[in-house]
Amino acid sequence: MNAAVAEIAQRVIAASPPAPMRTKIVGIDGCGGAGKSTLARKLADRLGAQLIQTDDFASWDTPLDWHDRLLSQVLIPLHANRPGHYQRYDWGQRSLAEWHDVPVQDMVVLEGVSSTQALFRPMLAYAIFVDTPKDVRLKRGLDRDGAEALALWQSWQAEENAYLRRETPADFADLILDGTKPIPDET
Repeated sequence: MNAAVAEIAQRVIAASPPAPMRTKIVGIDGCGGAGKSTLARKLADRLGAQLIQTDDFASWDTPLDWHDRLLSQVLIPLHANRPGHYQRYDWGQRSLAEWHDVPVQDMVVLEGVSSTQALFRPMLAYAIFVDTPKDVRLKRGLDRDGAEALALWQSWQAEENAYLRRETPADFADLILDGTKPIPDET
């Protein structure tokens, strides 16, 4: 059984941000369709934290090569205890959209594929990996995006597989969750 959101929140609260940061950044990593977004929303609500999704930086054309924007617009400023400011990618319009402020605060939940990559780890207070089999993830993705997105999902999964081999995010996670099992709100 997976840990309850309340228990995960307590683990995060007990974690310390890397010096000199005041903001605790919680990375929730895993592949597309793993269940990261559901957990991230519940955890952010429980912690009263701002939620930032890597989908606001990624696109079908650049599924994983967007890290410079997240670093320069959010993570490096927060690491220096300065507010961040990022421009969201609009998947429907396929272009950058409105700007979002990220103040220095107690906690931020960073959710998405590669959110705990090596470049980000020095700025994370806590890392979670949601582990879900490829076939389950693909079914969830196609249920959400439609059968016509199969080729895009297959390409996306190839990029994710390369990321998993290169970065091994589960090896660096403070907590690994089973994405096939629900995460209860309470124990």
